[in-house]
Amino acid sequence: MATYPDLPLPEDGKLAENITHFARALRKSGLPVGPGRVIDALRAVEAAGFTRREDFFHTLQAVFVSRPEERTVFAQVFRLFWRDPRYLEQMMSLMLPQIRGVQEDRAAQAAEKRAAEALLGDAPRPEPPEALPEDGPEKVEVDASATFSAEERLRTLDFEQMSTAEIAAAKRMLARLSLPVAPLPSRRSQPAGTGASIDMRRTLRASLRRGGEIAALAHKTPRTRWPNLIVLCDISGSMADYSRMVLHFVHAVANRKGQGWARVHAFTFGTRLTNITRHLRARDVDAALKSAGAQAQDWSGGTRIGASLHAFNRDWGRRVLGQGAVVLLITDGLDRDDSGQLAREVERLHLSCRRLIWINPLLRWTGFAPRAAGIRAMLPHVDCFRAGHSIASLEALGQAIAAAGDAGEKPRLLRLVAAEPWQTPAGAMAGR
Repeated sequence: MATYPDLPLPEDGKLAENITHFARALRKSGLPVGPGRVIDALRAVEAAGFTRREDFFHTLQAVFVSRPEERTVFAQVFRLFWRDPRYLEQMMSLMLPQIRGVQEDRAAQAAEKRAAEALLGDAPRPEPPEALPEDGPEKVEVDASATFSAEERLRTLDFEQMSTAEIAAAKRMLARLSLPVAPLPSRRSQPAGTGASIDMRRTLRASLRRGGEIAALAHKTPRTRWPNLIVLCDISGSMADYSRMVLHFVHAVANRKGQGWARVHAFTFGTRLTNITRHLRARDVDAALKSAGAQAQDWSGGTRIGASLHAFNRDWGRRVLGQGAVVLLITDGLDRDDSGQLAREVERLHLSCRRLIWINPLLRWTGFAPRAAGIRAMLPHVDCFRAGHSIASLEALGQAIAAAGDAGEKPRLLRLVAAEPWQTPAGAMAGR
């Protein structure tokens, strides 16, 4: 066990105490901060000094931040904790029911909410005003989500906008979800007491025992079999918040008995393809996703959808796509590689499976249009195009799988492409 020398801290001990409280706020916000990092932070501050606020910020960030997505949360907690005279008023305003008016950056807004909850703890939230002035300069709409049950509100909440407590509750709800599927008829048959089809082979074989006399007709009925479920999940930077929740859902489906799937195969891709099927077989979801994250080295990195699908079609297509497999492709479709290769690989994937269902979190926007070149290349070759940003959208997957004619948003988006093709490179990049 490592030992650290005594640090020459101020006599009043306020700096060490404040850094400790700051570390607790980071831990409540979701960052993996333990006592060891607090000691490292004290040593780093003692070595670097804290005469400048910028140096102090970067010193603590180097100690407490270990993943790129944690930087936004750290910056918000730091801004609200260290010497911001209005941080309490800002936090209390963040704890009010949401006021829908100005569109803000979604990642920063979610980080501010988590920082406010971590610093306020169980402090009472201020009550919203009973009425808004009629002669105000701007008319806003108050979100009345408090009138609904917490679970009903959580079902429709965007994964990226959830606080730490809401994420934990959403994971518990996802663990209860199932994805049932109907069995498929097989070309093989099995004996039946009565049926529309006569089993001539069994009938003639039975007649041989009676000297060729047919005493009764034997019947047969088709056997049924369960299809495979294949999940291809994008874990690039733009999909990180959604892919974690989707993988919790996939883990629940893979470990729930009696819902029909023969096998569940899961793959992640960012800049390369990774098979995480065996990791999801672990009963504990945290251990399963931890091992899967260690296997997938390209988490929160870039996106190469076309190259990743090429690797899947080449190395895994014939192994897992037989027996009428259903493929769930979870990605936003924002790919900077050759759109021609992407279209070819998605078409090949579509021809190799029974149904190809594309789950895209960007469909949460009402005015979504397929301007990105990657989305336009993939759209014609999928059977169904659905949103995947909330628990309710994942629950609706059962309908998409059960109904063979369910295409989701695909027909509407194809009409948009036909009306305004966005053929120029500038128009294609505008959709990104």
